[in-house]
Amino acid sequence: MNMLEKPTYEVSSPAPAAVDIGLNAAIVSMRDDQPQVLTVRADSETAPGLEGLPHGIFSPQQHRTLDIGLRSWVETQTGIALGYVEQLYTFGDRGRHALPSDTRRHIVSIGYLALTLNVEDQDLDGGDWRSWYQYFPWEDWRGGKPQLLSEEIEPRLRHWAARTTSQSVERPMPAEDRVRLCFGLDGSSYDEERTLDRYELLYEAGLVAEAERDGRPAANASTSIPQLGTPLQHDHRRILATAMGRLRSKIKYRPVIFEVMPERFTLFELQKTVEAILGSHLHKQNFRRLVESAGLVEPSGEVRTHTGGRPAKLYGFRREVLMERPSAGVRIKAGRSI
Repeated sequence: MNMLEKPTYEVSSPAPAAVDIGLNAAIVSMRDDQPQVLTVRADSETAPGLEGLPHGIFSPQQHRTLDIGLRSWVETQTGIALGYVEQLYTFGDRGRHALPSDTRRHIVSIGYLALTLNVEDQDLDGGDWRSWYQYFPWEDWRGGKPQLLSEEIEPRLRHWAARTTSQSVERPMPAEDRVRLCFGLDGSSYDEERTLDRYELLYEAGLVAEAERDGRPAANASTSIPQLGTPLQHDHRRILATAMGRLRSKIKYRPVIFEVMPERFTLFELQKTVEAILGSHLHKQNFRRLVESAGLVEPSGEVRTHTGGRPAKLYGFRREVLMERPSAGVRIKAGRSI
């Protein structure tokens, strides 16, 4: 080789990553003062016996965009044509729904939140509507603090946190402090938006069925796993927790609550819907004052007659508020007494 010539090297290219892009939809509606989430029947091969969120694999040949792919899968599986949709988060952790020995293609899932009108107006080709508190019973405080928290969750979490000393870059805060912060213990304020953080703690502590199914160390070390809500296939309960936290946050600064309201409603019905999503009771007069002063609603001139009661005024969403200011929501803060 000429001394002036640059040496050449052969660089071996790594094998292409075996990854699929999954699309998952947490579709929320309201019925009987309960936030409802649409589930589809179990995948008999990968998650026998468990329901899950509508989902499918993104195909660039069939779907021009991720959004189009999601809508296509949902309509194919349930018959519903989605309206409001927003992307939540990308879930790519290895082992979310695969064992270390699993050689199948890894799935990176993109979660979405979708809102739709009253479920009674929807014709389902497949799937079922379930209260989201079926999967997260500790999140519903409308009847007071759930007994499940005092009797099962808090004692078990405290016991686990006392035995957990390891910290990492991902978990820089001591486990005991994380438990206090997420669940509002020992004088800490309870934040209803931390739905995902609470579920993640329960998973890490091995207290939900998914942790046992995934072979997590804390679950393997436990002699008994409590029944804390209904599990979903794969990591769909984690995706649903993300959707719940996002919606609880977003109704405070954007008028997305009206995506699940009928065209005409009473202020009491609006309050019950907000309470159902937050999982907390609100002061009636304060709520009405906030909604009316924010210019979110306007009287329709109609009333609804209740048997044995006073007629209730009907209102509608005042869409002009979207042009008046960038942040228009139900600016309330749900309080908890621990």
